[in-house]
Amino acid sequence: MSNIIPVFLTGLCLLLQRPICCNGNKILVVPVDGSHWINMEVLLQELHSRGHDITVLRSAKSWYIPSKSSVYTAINVTMLEDEADMDYYNKMLRDVVECRRSSTFIQTFCQQYLITSMLGKGHAILARAGATMLDDSVFMKKLQDANFDLMLTDPGLTLGIILGSYLKLPMVFNVRWINTGEAHFTIAPSPISYVPVSGSELHDQMDFLERTKNMLHYLYSVAEQHFIINPAYSNLFQRYFPPGTDMLSLQRAADIWLVRTDFVFEFPRPTMPNVVYIGGFQCKKARPLPDELEAFMQSSGDHGVVVMSLGTLVSALPHDVTEAIAAAFAYLPQKVVWRFVGETPSSLGNNTLLVKWLPQNDLLGHPKTRAFVAHGGTNGMYEAIYHGVPVLGVPLLFDQFDNLHRLKLRGAARVVETKSLTKEDFLEALKDILETPSYLDNIQRLSQLHRDQPISPMDTAIFWTEYVIRNKGAATLHSAGFSLPWYSYFCLDVGVVIMAITAACICRPLWNKVIPSEWRGEWKVLLWIKRS
Repeated sequence: MSNIIPVFLTGLCLLLQRPICCNGNKILVVPVDGSHWINMEVLLQELHSRGHDITVLRSAKSWYIPSKSSVYTAINVTMLEDEADMDYYNKMLRDVVECRRSSTFIQTFCQQYLITSMLGKGHAILARAGATMLDDSVFMKKLQDANFDLMLTDPGLTLGIILGSYLKLPMVFNVRWINTGEAHFTIAPSPISYVPVSGSELHDQMDFLERTKNMLHYLYSVAEQHFIINPAYSNLFQRYFPPGTDMLSLQRAADIWLVRTDFVFEFPRPTMPNVVYIGGFQCKKARPLPDELEAFMQSSGDHGVVVMSLGTLVSALPHDVTEAIAAAFAYLPQKVVWRFVGETPSSLGNNTLLVKWLPQNDLLGHPKTRAFVAHGGTNGMYEAIYHGVPVLGVPLLFDQFDNLHRLKLRGAARVVETKSLTKEDFLEALKDILETPSYLDNIQRLSQLHRDQPISPMDTAIFWTEYVIRNKGAATLHSAGFSLPWYSYFCLDVGVVIMAITAACICRPLWNKVIPSEWRGEWKVLLWIKRS
């Protein structure tokens, strides 16, 4: 009997310690490659740890999404990346540099035109890929038979939206950018008077000329949506969806928008009940560095280290810019860790270590790191804020100009541009970041505010994702405004009626005053005859 009791107690403890998430749900994931995958993978790892069964649709030619993982099961499909490569983005970089040589007012419209060209081609490719999937009866039956509980997608590419809508799955967006700009412009009211349009490089306190520019950018984005993006999918929607379906209606039907934004970084603006803010959710405490990298960091002494990384999509800067940066680094007393792909610069100094990959979050959290030279990608900006590291920005493409502009306005960054970058300019800006205390003070203040939250961004993301699964959607959070015709949304019909009544009230006394009383009866007879 004495031998049975310990065995019984051991078994009871094992039962009590059994994970509560063992009955996980089935989640279908359609991500975006490149830097977008970095934060999607972090979210998937957390969902997997809670017992959810995850299936990821990926391109067979994916740059960063592995085909084998302990976290998810992968299915290869045709996606946008099958018809694009990184050289495309390097060419766009060269075109953007030319745009930046235009006047300040014109250069953002020039960049927007380049993006419009990319959008036109990209959405045509995505529409063909979506039609290929929906036409494949075997593939679609496989997805339907899997009985997924949720579609989790980054709507930067539209395939997840199309598939999730067709399969009638509750849908959660892991999102910041969508179609023609920032996610809020699709889902939330966006007064142009103080909400800067994506790509405008404006702030929330605009003068008349800036508001004019902002309005022009907004009208441009509306034209893109209705004349370039929506028509690309018209045939697909006619074949597989109810009449009247367009891309905007499918996007707005998503249950929860996990928006990778924190208002420590963004400008305050209107929002919606189903928008949840998870900016910086991928950030975490720094882990120990590999031995060789740690030894390099420690060798910097009291001067510390500058970290430089230009993200995942652009493999190299123009050669003359690379030489200027390398030469400037050589003059620093600090050591430099530079994520670099390409031919080694001839002006490289002994204090600079070139690596093809670096643990960015862990380096930014290292006590020896003094500054971060970055292109302005969202992930890097939030990691810099989280760890309190001042930024020298070198924007290249897309939202990077806006991101760095926001950090600059908060006194936590300086910005230099590749269009006219010299060794002297880069060195002066870098020394300013390293030697002026206000940059460090401001970024550490932002870090304090960013961390001062009742619930971590990751826990917030997981809660609302599982909320949608538990409740089979989030219909109670959807606004009725999206189902109204445009004239009802803006109350134009009400305005017309009020104006008509007001006009009648004003005109009747004038009628009585202008028309003699003895004529009024004759006028009424004439009007009656005319109507008859």
